Amino acid sequence: MSSSTPTEIVKKLLSNTLNPEVVREVVAPDATYVSLNYDNPDLTKILPYAGSHTKAGPQAIIDTFATVNRIWAKEAFDIQTLFGAGEDVAVFGSFTYRSRSLGQVSVSPFSIWCKVNEDGKVTYMQFMEDTLGSTNSFQKGGQKQYVVLEEKGEIEV
Repeated sequence: MSSSTPTEIVKKLLSNTLNPEVVREVVAPDATYVSLNYDNPDLTKILPYAGSHTKAGPQAIIDTFATVNRIWAKEAFDIQTLFGAGEDVAVFGSFTYRSRSLGQVSVSPFSIWCKVNEDGKVTYMQFMEDTLGSTNSFQKGGQKQYVVLEEKGEIEV
């Protein structure tokens, strides 16, 4: 049984995402990490860590945040609220990242859902953000075309 609360454990994880020792300390060896979606091959072409990492343990989180640090410069990562009920912890905030390749800025809200077991280990983590906005920080050119409502026709972005 852990002496730390689930919210304290998640705060520790989020304060140390680039410290593999701490990530290994607070994340279960068989933890599942879901980054941005369950499975989207097109998104994974841009953000290779996106998708479900079932029972991949701390390494999935270590690799994700190392890649995020390699492709973006973090200008802000602000937790606006963090709360828990039992094993569940919810985190809401915003970040500002600048793509290292093109220097373009992405400002996005984020949400994180974690489950923490009685041993004080994160067993599940799901991270969500505005992926259209964040991937746009890498867009070099070209138009995207969408049809949301047929009667409204095509939208070019």
